Amino acid sequence: MQIANLNINLPQKKEEEFLKIDFAPLFNYEFKEQKEFDLALNLKEQDDTKNYKSKLFSIRNNISKKQKVLEIEENTNEVLVLKNLLIEDETLFSNNLLIKVKDGVKATVVEVFANSSKNSCFLANRTVILGENSSLEYVKIQDISFENSLIFSLNVEQKDNSNLEISNFEFGDGFIVNSFENEINNKNINYELNGLNKLREKANCSTLIKTIHNNESSKSNINYKNSLLGSSRAVVKINSIVTEKGLYSKAFQNCNTILLSDDAVIFAQPFLEIFIDELEASHGATTGTLNKDELYYLQTRGISEESAYLILLEAFENSIKDNLKDEKLKEFIENYKKESFF
Repeated sequence: MQIANLNINLPQKKEEEFLKIDFAPLFNYEFKEQKEFDLALNLKEQDDTKNYKSKLFSIRNNISKKQKVLEIEENTNEVLVLKNLLIEDETLFSNNLLIKVKDGVKATVVEVFANSSKNSCFLANRTVILGENSSLEYVKIQDISFENSLIFSLNVEQKDNSNLEISNFEFGDGFIVNSFENEINNKNINYELNGLNKLREKANCSTLIKTIHNNESSKSNINYKNSLLGSSRAVVKINSIVTEKGLYSKAFQNCNTILLSDDAVIFAQPFLEIFIDELEASHGATTGTLNKDELYYLQTRGISEESAYLILLEAFENSIKDNLKDEKLKEFIENYKKESFF
């Protein structure tokens, strides 16, 4: 099976949204099998009849409209861990999951994507619906190895006074494309997206973020860090739109990159599209190396050059981990090891 043979309008490298992303090797690859991935949870199932604007969403839904539904109706005392583990070679896996959080409920969810397979791909559609006054802290960990792929698409719907905090950790070496879309149509919404692209070797990771403020007094805060080594490559495109209805919105974007080798590549594009004056907004992007003055200072305090390098790098990367509110989530991230899942 080839994704290119699906009867849909697939993303193209020449399109503005997908510039710098070469889908051709993945779309033209001949997979031996196509399978629905089972999260091994006893969840009800329904058809996903919603029309999504994202072309990435349509890839998975063209294969199957089946959608599992995870309903969270009580506060979670423990972290709910969802495991997407690929163990079969030459296979195109896919699934579609709806996470619904009831009014007034506070929940924490971790989702892990990892593999021991070769030449496999995962198409993952995720929809999050938050009820009024609800709160969800959602963490995604991607640890897909080289010559494997993941297309992850997340769509969000938030009711009044809801809070969504997403932390996205990219640790793998494969070909990864992430899409995060949130059209804010209700009031007093808080939406935070913090990401760490810790890429090594030939890792290739693209992240496309689109947020639309369509109602009053809501906040979006997008913050990405990229730590790139070897010949790794990252694309981070952040688009925040504040319409005439988005009075008193706050829209913030930030993307910082440290290049740790001459062959590492970053393409960062924060973009604000604003149609009103009554708001707060800012965006920025920086690219550089570890600060030589800080390295020198640490060495003058008796710390070796190698240790000083690691200290500064860890401090840069931990700035994303430090945004986690739930202490159990922090502990999970600190202790995470891919090997423990296989």
